[in-house]
Order: sequence, then C-alpha cells, then structure tokens
Amino acid sequence: MLKSPFTDLDERIKAFAQADIYPVISSEFCNGRHPLEVLRGVVSAGVKVVQLREKNLCKNKIYELGIEYRKITAEHGVLLIINDHTDVALALNADGVHLGQEDLPLVAAKQIAPQLLFGVSTHDPHEASDAVRDGAGYINIGPIYPTSTKHVSCGAVGIKMLKSIAPGLSIPFSVMGGIKAQHIPELLAAGARQIAMVTEITKADDVMKKTMELRSLFRK
Repeated sequence: MLKSPFTDLDERIKAFAQADIYPVISSEFCNGRHPLEVLRGVVSAGVKVVQLREKNLCKNKIYELGIEYRKITAEHGVLLIINDHTDVALALNADGVHLGQEDLPLVAAKQIAPQLLFGVSTHDPHEASDAVRDGAGYINIGPIYPTSTKHVSCGAVGIKMLKSIAPGLSIPFSVMGGIKAQHIPELLAAGARQIAMVTEITKADDVMKKTMELRSLFRK
C-alpha cells in the first residue's frame, strides 16, 4: 500500500488550510462514469484535497476503490479524506476521515487514529463548538443551500448560519450543500475558504476544465 505524502497531522492540517475547492466524489453522482475518471480530472486541475464518499457500497468495495484513490492522490500530493469509515482510512493510509453527526464519535475515532485529520459535519453553533472542543481538524458547515446529495433534518442552513459560526472558529472549516459556481463569490465574502462541492464537479462534461474554472473564482 502506498504511503501518504503527508508525514503527520500538522502537515495535513496545513495542507487542508491551503485548499480551495474540495471535491467530494460519489459513484452515484458521476453521470455514469467511473469515479476514478472524475478523480483524475480534479487532481489534474490542481486541487489539494478530495473526499471518497460512497454511501451505497460495502466497506470491501470502498476499500478496493480507495486503493486506486490512494495511488492517484499520493502521486499528485493530494489529501485523501474517507467519508465515515475510520478503519478503511487506516487500511488505505488515507489522510483523514469525515464524520457525520451519527457516525463514530470524534473522541473515539481520534483514539483509534490520532494521526488522521478528522472533519466533522456541523449544522449549528452548538455542533460546531462540540467538534472544536473534541479536537476536529476542520469542520464542515452546511448544507448551505438546498441539496439532493445529502438529507439532514435541519434542511439548508443558509449563509446566515455560516456567518454566525465562522467568526468564532479557531480551526479551518469547509462549506457544502447545493453549491454552484455562482454561489462562490457570496461564500468567499462570508468568510469561506474551503468550498466542498459534489455535482457541480462530478456531473460536469469536462471535469478538469470545470474544476479549473471554479478554482479561478478564488483569485477574482
């Protein structure tokens, strides 16, 4: 198994903080293409982090797919985050895990894998505060806009929630949920720097070109 290009947690946190677009790739949202085709497109566009998110595959299949993800991300010096599964991330020598509110608690996950970068999905200031207290490397705030790729009871939390959480954070944060190219200026103005996106990237006709266009919005 290939090793991560990042030697420790500090390097992973620094690399995440330097990211802009954060592609989240799920087979079901790739327009019939293999997710590795999408992955090759985003890493060729220069992204710094990518998440393998497979809600409908068994762990064995996620692991098999993750082996190829690790090869490609290691070659390009890209952080590899595994959604939900700390054990799979460890087996793959991935760089981190993204946990939802119903996944293994962050404190327990960090005991198993203290060297990994843990992100936590949060939907309000209380959840964000708890994640920071428990040692998250980053949090995600969302869903910002209505989305069909993730279902949460709170629904879309909106820009107001982002503005209420972000100023008090001492760690990096990403935003996610229904985000399209036209939303990026508004999100940047509200303080977002790491913007996680699914279908705007994974369903694009030309994944590399679309990702490069999205990244260019950060420089305007």
